[in-house]
Amino acid sequence: MEPRLVADLLLRLAQEPRRMVPELCRWCREEPDAARVETLRLLLDELRWPREARGLGPGLRQVADEWCLPLLRAARLDEPGHRRRALALCRLLRACCRLGPAGVLERAAASCLRELRAYAEQRSGAASSGEPVPGAEYSDVRVVVEVLVQLWPLAGERGAGPGELLPLALTAVRAGEDGVAARVAAGLIPALLEQGGVTVWDVWRLARLWRGPDGVSRLLLLLSSLSASGSLDLRTCPQFWEVVQAGLGQADGTTRKRALFMLNRAVDVCRALDKDTALEYQREHDSCIFWWLGDKSKQLEQLWENYILIMETLEENQIHVVRPILPRLKSLMDATISNEEDNSLFHPSWVLCAYKRMFESENKTVMKEGLFHFLDLDVMKYSIRTQELSDFICGPVMDALLESMLYSRSPDQIIGSCPILGVKLQSLFVDFMENVAEEFKGDFLTKLVKSMATKHWCAIPILFISQALEHIPSCKTWGVEGLHALREVLRCTLTNHQVLLRGAAQCFLLQTAMHLTNVEMVTLSDVSSFLASIRAEEALSRGTKLWMEVCDWLHSSDRSFRLENSATELHRKQLALSTYIQNLVEQYMKVPVADGEKASYLPDWFEAQLVARMILLAADVEEQCCNEGAVDTGDQNALAWFLQPLMVALTKLNTHAYLPLLKADKSLQLLLKLLEMSVPKHNTTTSEDKVLNILQDCIMSSAERVLEYILRRLTSELQTVLDLDRCSLYLAVLSEMAKLFSMVGQMRGSCMWRIVSSLTQASIRNLQAANEDKILKLGRQIQMVAARASLAWVCKMTAQYPELKLDSLKAVKSLEKFILISPFNQNLEKPFCSNNNGLLEDGSSAQGWGKISTQYVHDQWICIYFILNKSVPLSESATNESCEVSSLIAENTIPTLHACIEALNIVPAEQVLPILQCMKILVSQLYRTEASLCVKALDLAWKVVMDLNSNQIHFWPTLSAFVHIAFHHQLLGIAEECPVQMKLKEIISKLLKLSQTKTGVFNVLITHCCQTWLPAGSATTSSLQDSFKSAENHVDIFVEACLFGPVFRKDQRLIQDVHTYIELLGSDCAANEATDSENRDDQSVRIWAINFLCQLNGSNLLHKKFMENLVCKLLEKEEELRNTKGRYYVNSMIHRLKNRIWQTLLVLLPQLDQVFLSGIIEAVFRSGLSDNQASVKYFIEWFIILVLQKCPEFIDSFWRCFSYNPENSKTSICTFLAILVHIDVIFKNISKKGQYLKKTLSVILPWCLNHNFSVRLYALLALQKVWEACVSSKLDGEELEFLEPIIESYLDQVEQNQTTGNAGRNWQRIQDHFFFGKFHPVEDFSFETIFYIFPSLSDVIEDEWIPAWKFDQVMDLFPFRSLINIFNPRNQLHDLKSTEWVQQDKGYGLADVDQGAEWMDVQKKIMPCKNSIPNQDLELLHQERETMFGRSSNNSLIVVASLIDKSTNLGGLCRTSEIFGASALVVRNRHCVNDKEFQALSVLAEQWLTVIEVRPDQLVNYLQQKKTEGYTIIGVEQTVNSQDLAHYTFPEKTLLLLGNEREGIPANLIQHLDVCVEIPQRGIIRSLNVHVSGALLVWEYTRQQMVKQSVGP
Repeated sequence: MEPRLVADLLLRLAQEPRRMVPELCRWCREEPDAARVETLRLLLDELRWPREARGLGPGLRQVADEWCLPLLRAARLDEPGHRRRALALCRLLRACCRLGPAGVLERAAASCLRELRAYAEQRSGAASSGEPVPGAEYSDVRVVVEVLVQLWPLAGERGAGPGELLPLALTAVRAGEDGVAARVAAGLIPALLEQGGVTVWDVWRLARLWRGPDGVSRLLLLLSSLSASGSLDLRTCPQFWEVVQAGLGQADGTTRKRALFMLNRAVDVCRALDKDTALEYQREHDSCIFWWLGDKSKQLEQLWENYILIMETLEENQIHVVRPILPRLKSLMDATISNEEDNSLFHPSWVLCAYKRMFESENKTVMKEGLFHFLDLDVMKYSIRTQELSDFICGPVMDALLESMLYSRSPDQIIGSCPILGVKLQSLFVDFMENVAEEFKGDFLTKLVKSMATKHWCAIPILFISQALEHIPSCKTWGVEGLHALREVLRCTLTNHQVLLRGAAQCFLLQTAMHLTNVEMVTLSDVSSFLASIRAEEALSRGTKLWMEVCDWLHSSDRSFRLENSATELHRKQLALSTYIQNLVEQYMKVPVADGEKASYLPDWFEAQLVARMILLAADVEEQCCNEGAVDTGDQNALAWFLQPLMVALTKLNTHAYLPLLKADKSLQLLLKLLEMSVPKHNTTTSEDKVLNILQDCIMSSAERVLEYILRRLTSELQTVLDLDRCSLYLAVLSEMAKLFSMVGQMRGSCMWRIVSSLTQASIRNLQAANEDKILKLGRQIQMVAARASLAWVCKMTAQYPELKLDSLKAVKSLEKFILISPFNQNLEKPFCSNNNGLLEDGSSAQGWGKISTQYVHDQWICIYFILNKSVPLSESATNESCEVSSLIAENTIPTLHACIEALNIVPAEQVLPILQCMKILVSQLYRTEASLCVKALDLAWKVVMDLNSNQIHFWPTLSAFVHIAFHHQLLGIAEECPVQMKLKEIISKLLKLSQTKTGVFNVLITHCCQTWLPAGSATTSSLQDSFKSAENHVDIFVEACLFGPVFRKDQRLIQDVHTYIELLGSDCAANEATDSENRDDQSVRIWAINFLCQLNGSNLLHKKFMENLVCKLLEKEEELRNTKGRYYVNSMIHRLKNRIWQTLLVLLPQLDQVFLSGIIEAVFRSGLSDNQASVKYFIEWFIILVLQKCPEFIDSFWRCFSYNPENSKTSICTFLAILVHIDVIFKNISKKGQYLKKTLSVILPWCLNHNFSVRLYALLALQKVWEACVSSKLDGEELEFLEPIIESYLDQVEQNQTTGNAGRNWQRIQDHFFFGKFHPVEDFSFETIFYIFPSLSDVIEDEWIPAWKFDQVMDLFPFRSLINIFNPRNQLHDLKSTEWVQQDKGYGLADVDQGAEWMDVQKKIMPCKNSIPNQDLELLHQERETMFGRSSNNSLIVVASLIDKSTNLGGLCRTSEIFGASALVVRNRHCVNDKEFQALSVLAEQWLTVIEVRPDQLVNYLQQKKTEGYTIIGVEQTVNSQDLAHYTFPEKTLLLLGNEREGIPANLIQHLDVCVEIPQRGIIRSLNVHVSGALLVWEYTRQQMVKQSVGP
């Protein structure tokens, strides 16, 4: 039984209650559960005075000291069952202290005070040092707080003051755990205030200095707890408003609700007092953010109501709720504008706080709406302080801009458009910079760029922010600090994987720097350091438009740059840039002797890149000045002048014995960078490039010495691990020198021949030399690595530059034999370590030797691929020597493939390319004889590809190499069933599956297949025939390619959209010229496939067979889709696939002959008979029109489509009627049209009388067009004479009657529709119409629109141009938009909502104060209410649902009961609250409502007990004597008994009811759902109680 009932019963039975106390104490000790402890406490509470407890002192002291306190010290509130008992023990301890000796209270309070002091000190230390809080006497400090809450009022009555406890309590609130802080704030501090001696202002003065997010959160916790005190009025305190505003912007939802609660309370007080508040403070201090004017009270009341409504609504995070309240933000901003008296009604910081809340919303749509609303505000016209607005833009706005999805295109934008957010950002920055004072511009931009540098950006946000900065009008605002911050932002861009977007961002940031840098505040050194941060291969490439802009900027600012500290006075006609470059090169080439001699590490490349770029920029600037006559350089060219220190060093490389190694390294690094960066990437006409020609002349003058130096170093002087970096440098220089020799035309007899011969011979000798030493020396192994790398370089150069004719050298021929006889995958043994610490002879770690060894194997495979590749196109005039080499290769083919498989297991996945290239040749030769070995090789190669799936740098080259292996033209030609062919089908399936999740995979396959079957270099018909033979076996690949489309995620679609936008910028964005196209657009698959099909010729039997096979498979796929049971809605996958099928069929149609068309025409007609989306319908109609024009013989079979069939829908009939609208095109090639036109009229006329309005409309339009054709053809005959007056009068009547109402509008719409008005089936036959114009006019999603320029780009890669026009020759369709006739079934019936208008009424959710004011710990409150049931509840309604079975009904009743304040819900099993269905309906209401368990067999006893407590038992049931709910008055103490879902209330229980109430009904159904019935009665009870309270005293 309940403790209250037990205590009442004992008090009734006992004459002297105090004599029962010892017995109850013993009873409690036997089993100290919460109910027994609470019973004892209730009994002690009845002993109101100590004299009534006379003689109990020793016993109470013993209960307190020996029982309560030990149990409380051991209690932990987070353990099951301990909370309720701990609360009961605290109350019992209070009763013992009240009635027992004085020492009991003093000891208990003192021990708790010590514990709280220790806790406060340790938490303060832990908050600052992070040290854990050590153990204490009490296991849980929350128990200490509960004890103090109970005991301190007693201590106050006995003279104890707040003294030390208040600071300790505040420290616990500030630094304690959440549960401790909440309980101290809600319980202990109010207890101190009630005691007296301390006021709310005392608490505020101590707490208002708390800072930081945690400090704000805890301060609001404290304030909301103290809000019940009437003396708390902080409206004139500025810190209070700062705390409230900071709380509204916190990430924690509870803190925001508490701040909103405090704001609401303060506004309510201002409204009630109706006096001026803080006005004087506002005038004296600019930082006041709240004021109240009595004469503007109504306006202020409305403004603050709107603001509180906005902040409450934003907690919902639902866009349909948030969007209607956004116009109110605009009205609040308008209130911030000062009036004539220089007073405003509202401070703008509150509005910015609301925007900040939206920017931080978990709902991305809410974030986007808020950001767009802010950007549309025109904030500069409002009274926002510049500094405050600057901080807001650089803070919350920039944080919001991090989200990539905000940059998506809007539905009304075409692909390739700048996203709306990008445009708005440009407007924001331009508007801000144009309206802000000059002194703030530099600070704002510097702060903005610094905030960008501190964040981790994705590619898309930083791209559009950089572009927005680039649009700021030129203003010289920042100096070195701004350039440094911008360089940090550049480093952020380099972490992105999207090369084009990364390059574009660098271009925009560079242009920003040129626009905004004050050159008078920066030196050329600062500029050069900044420019060095921009990658040449991605943005700042020589010859681009951006490069020329940089040259112009340097030229125009030449005399304005701040001079270097060591700079001398400039010559009048000499450029400052030239002087700086001369000094820069001289300083770069200076190397201290000490540093040069002990150089071991290769110098950093950054300095060489910086110097090389500045030399080339200065040379182009000088050349520009010379052309303009602005500078006179005399006889010496400026570039030669710049390079003089370098040339001097290069000439000494092989002659100066004491030249420092560091200087040689730096010279070669600079030489390499100059050679790499000097040649414009997309400019092949280098003869007119004077700078490049002079550079080449200078380098060629010292080329021989450079080559000899490199030869000496590579062949004999590399000895340490660090020298391997130099080896890479030397070979890179040799590669650029070979490229240079190939460009200038020096071939036979040149020094390059001699160097290659010497290098090859020396390298072979180093590899062949036997290791005579027993100990493996490091130097010897390093020489082998360098030798192998040198031979790999020789092989690559021989293949890459055939014009050098290196293969004619004897040394290269001997190299071929050496490679063939060398063992495969030769392991490079680790050299001897001189000690046990794992260090090699040069002091480097031996742990990295594995990487060196795998590079050694990698270089060997480069050499092997050179030999294999050279042997494939063996000419007929091969020499005996070459035949010998070929025979050796043929003998070793199988062992070589085995070695490839072995190497794939040795070499890291990043270095397998040369191995895969060898496999391409070997597998194509062995697939017939060694099928199992080839299958094993393909499996292993695929595994390598998948291992690199997450590596964007190496995945794509490796995938391309794999596709070249698996889809070699020899393997594609396999027609018979064999293991390799089966493996090939499996690989195709895997590639298609991978392409669904990784954009660009299918592109690699289809591009390779197209280039294999139609190679661009094959000009002869016979070579094209041979290449195309294998295509017949793989039509399925093209079926998939023609159906492939963008099915990727939103983030991938966004990246592709932005890629397209950047590409359409053309030369205005240098990244388009500096980077290579990745061709990973999903539309590229179809573009390549369609362009390939357009290369085919119907007169070629192979082509003809391929196309016919493809058409049949596409029609089979279309029929499969037509019969599928999947959802077919606009832009569904079925819709998209059917759209792509008919687009492909249209492209193929011109190549199909009449014989083949006769076999498929019925299938085409069947497609027209089915229900189709608009775009598919138009394509089918277009296809049939062109077929009928091409083959008039099919017209008779076409008439059969109009035969009446109930299964034919209105859509199919409209399809065929729409075809007849283009009757002039269909009958164009028919000389005698009369009989066809007559037949057409006879077919159309019956449909003009059809009951369906759409069918009649199409029929009338067709009749109009056909009759016009009849009139223009001047047909005669009795039939037409008879029909003429009928048809003309009918059409006239249609024109007259269809001018008003919906019929008139629809008649006008269908006549204006593009398919019937502007479109011509023959003249508009083009790629642009099929793939772009039709989809855009047919409500197809933008992903399916393929611009014509994309086809044009790819067409140049094929041997022939397409016979089909790429661009539409007519302009009639270009400016059309999707018409209303297409959109009539889209569901756009609602009128567009005016987003700018302020709605009169919006949704508002109730925010209970329980979420803001922490009255008590949630679970303790629940336990207390359950313990004290019947006494603590304000509502005396009990809902009994023990007869209800379903969890959903119980969950709904729980929610209803809690909302309307019922005191308890009774259920048959309390475990139902853990049911997921219950919780889905209750939404945690069970945590706030007392839930009691009473089983159905206990209901009779329970009802009788409640009757004795004064409750009226009311049943919700229809009986003979039931009363109408509309006329029944509920008593205050009511118990509602609800029946079972099916059986209602059993008869035996009805006898125990006081009254039955029924709900009046008007319908036929006999009863309501039990939850609905209960809810109606609960509400009616609550309504009646509210009415009583409102009219009561």
